[in-house]
Amino acid sequence: MRKLTNLLVLMTLLIVGKPLFAQEKVIKSAEESAAIYASGYDKFRFGGYGEMAASYLDYGPNRITPNGSAKENRGTISIPRFVLALDYKFSPTWILGAEIEFEYGGTGSAREMEWRTENGEYETEIEKGGEVALEQFHITKLIHKSFNVRAGHLIVPVGLTNAHHEPINFFGVYRPEGETTILPSTWHENGISFFGTIGKFDYEAMLVTGLDPLGFSRENWIASGKQGMFEIDCFTSPAVAARLNYKPIKGLRLGASFYYNRTAKNASKPSKVSDLQADVNIFTFDAQYKSRNLIARGNAVYGNLSDSYLLNRRISQMSSSTGYSRTTVGKNAVSYAGEVGYNVVSLFDKSENAVRIFPFVRYEYYNTMEGVADGITADKRFQVSAFTAGVNYYALPNLVVKADYTNRQIGKGDFNSENMVSVGLAYIGWFLSK
Repeated sequence: MRKLTNLLVLMTLLIVGKPLFAQEKVIKSAEESAAIYASGYDKFRFGGYGEMAASYLDYGPNRITPNGSAKENRGTISIPRFVLALDYKFSPTWILGAEIEFEYGGTGSAREMEWRTENGEYETEIEKGGEVALEQFHITKLIHKSFNVRAGHLIVPVGLTNAHHEPINFFGVYRPEGETTILPSTWHENGISFFGTIGKFDYEAMLVTGLDPLGFSRENWIASGKQGMFEIDCFTSPAVAARLNYKPIKGLRLGASFYYNRTAKNASKPSKVSDLQADVNIFTFDAQYKSRNLIARGNAVYGNLSDSYLLNRRISQMSSSTGYSRTTVGKNAVSYAGEVGYNVVSLFDKSENAVRIFPFVRYEYYNTMEGVADGITADKRFQVSAFTAGVNYYALPNLVVKADYTNRQIGKGDFNSENMVSVGLAYIGWFLSK
């Protein structure tokens, strides 16, 4: 019933709202200057974005078998996210920004099979398949185009997808798999950020809540180490994150990001890892070229975890009642991808008001156990090469219908391949502004 209610609210906003389609993003990011950040409204604006998706899959949900995922015909349908966003100006230079995300239908109590253990075990989670999360809540002080300050609950702009996570900023029904497998997505933490624009460069540097190493796993590397199990996050060892973008010519953006955190002091059970450092280092690079008719993107992520051998031993000793996966974690994780799409309508209709239809292709490689410590065996079932082909139909500038087909090769073909066909609908826009 809750999922149906969210869907009805989404459809109502689309029908009766007043989307300002000139705005490409919901919450203004640090790559925009202070002047642009404050433009587009005088006092208040309210909007958001959302996605709906349905898929047919020829494989089962459990890849942890000798042959990988068993062959099984099944279908899924979901609302991955429904986000409400607002900006409010206390003054021309003091601005409140917030986002609330309803993910996969909200909250409740649900039973699920936890396949990360050897034989699988049931566990109860207070989430009903998803969550309601405060994705952003921050106060911004605009000082100068080259230097501004923001404090609160912030997006961590590490990687291409986290920095540009709205559904019109990627091809395909679902977010790219590689980054969202090895990194939290959307990654948001409490902290403080400094940002600005200098010439053709824009930057963001932040000090934010770090990771809990006891949540790391072979399946998602550090992605499940994001804090949030308790009401108060540990800030004993904060993380440092930074992003730099360079725009040499119109339509081209080159970006790089960095993340460092000494995670051991953030552990929910500190005594288990008190003698470790468990440093996490992440380096990313991405590039995008975007014109009206051609869009191309590429990105790469490399991550390193120190003390991984000893950390694996401590995780394996954890009680099953803690809720942690208790599986080995890789020393290194890697992801790289590229996608390109072209507006075929432009071949026969070059008018500005013409709809846009982008057939696209995407290739991704990712491995949560690209490198492991001595004495640890890498599980090749988490080495994935994925090829996706599909189409994005922009019925309106900020309303898109998507369809795609994905084929995954697991462990260089040593395990059963996985095939998925998906369709989806996504939007983004401001509904009220004054």
